[in-house]
Amino acid sequence: MENHSLYFIGTPIGNLADMSERAKEVLSSVDIVLAEDTRNSGILLKHFNISAKMESFHAHNEHKVLGRIIERIKNGETFALISDAGMPAISDPGYLLLRAAVSEKIDFTIIPGPAAFLAALLLSGFPTDKFIYEGFIPHKKGRQTFIEAWKDKKRTVVFYESPHRIVKCLEQMKEILGAEREVAVVREITKKFEETVRGSLDEVCEIFQTKTIKGEFVVVLKGVE
Repeated sequence: MENHSLYFIGTPIGNLADMSERAKEVLSSVDIVLAEDTRNSGILLKHFNISAKMESFHAHNEHKVLGRIIERIKNGETFALISDAGMPAISDPGYLLLRAAVSEKIDFTIIPGPAAFLAALLLSGFPTDKFIYEGFIPHKKGRQTFIEAWKDKKRTVVFYESPHRIVKCLEQMKEILGAEREVAVVREITKKFEETVRGSLDEVCEIFQTKTIKGEFVVVLKGVE
């Protein structure tokens, strides 16, 4: 049995069969599971018959509860952190706890799990040897400048976008980067309606302008050759 004070655990991004045996074992053994949304995570744990005490740890309370969690770990309680999907601290809450664990010399480890941006990178078929992960790009202010920075990038760029902004995003990229720049839009990774749309920005824009927009989206932009 593992013996660490804190675990950062990757959870499925859609298909529950991707949950690792190691993750299930640790979640069953720790004192507290910190969850981004205890309702969502409660469904996940129930599916695997894991009875664990859960507490909320999310973007709106992490600063407030961080100190107390560190104190409790030092007093002997064991914790696991999970996000709603994928790896915690990757465009999800967790980095503050990760940084505090390093600073306070707390014994922690990572239990790897799926990451949507890595899956999308492979599904795109674009070069994977050098890439830039941007997380969620700005909604409004600074968005154009952000996209302009990719104009001469030779590396593949990967980022997340929301369903209600994906069409506007593709249109902006086409305008700024040129209609022929290649892109792949990936949605619902590992789920029933998983889909990858590849092509030039002009082609992909046209597809999504007439398409029903649903799901979680990852955009992969090919670098300049």
